[in-house]
Amino acid sequence: FVESMVRYSATSPVAISILSATNFITAGLGVTSEYTVTGIFDSFIVSILCKFKDKLKLMALIRDVKGKSPVFGQNCWLAENATVVGEVTMGDECSVWFNAVVRGDVHFIKLGNRVNVQDGAVIHCTYQKSPTSIGNQVSIGHNAIVHGCEIHDNVLIGMGAIVMDDCIIEEGSIIGAGAVVTQGTHVRAGSLYAGVPAKFIKPVSNDLRSGEIERIAANYTKYAEWFKD
Repeated sequence: FVESMVRYSATSPVAISILSATNFITAGLGVTSEYTVTGIFDSFIVSILCKFKDKLKLMALIRDVKGKSPVFGQNCWLAENATVVGEVTMGDECSVWFNAVVRGDVHFIKLGNRVNVQDGAVIHCTYQKSPTSIGNQVSIGHNAIVHGCEIHDNVLIGMGAIVMDDCIIEEGSIIGAGAVVTQGTHVRAGSLYAGVPAKFIKPVSNDLRSGEIERIAANYTKYAEWFKD
């Protein structure tokens, strides 16, 4: 009866499936729902969810690919809708934020300690060719793409920047917001690169290093603590 009256397809953090008039309401995490209801049934479902919301714990998507699973260090935090899959190794105190993806399916991805992967960022590789290696205390800005490259310690990748295959970003460097670092570019230590394609702008001053690279990395370690139980 219910099946014949209502049908709806959507992705919900807490998916509700009503399979028949006699079925119980079941809640799954990160599952695609097949059915929902309207009118009086909507109110009933909402009341049930509100009653049990404190007992429902949403979790990031963490899964193996071809037998290889992510490995995490101590005190890491992943947002509820972050995705970390495949051959991914993280150090201590890393954070992966909302809608970020770390996808180690086609090659390995290695992150050092205190790496923050901000909202909407993507870290990926190139199959059988270019893995991704990221050092310690690195910030990957909102919506940045880091692909098949090597990033050393104490680096800031700005918001919306793209770092392509086989690039090397040496220690203490900054890639400006929106920059496109083309394939094979070697950014020397302590350099600021910006533009499309990204070019050397100037050396990173002590003020920039402490005021941007170190400040942002430290802040994101602190921010992650706010979200932990």
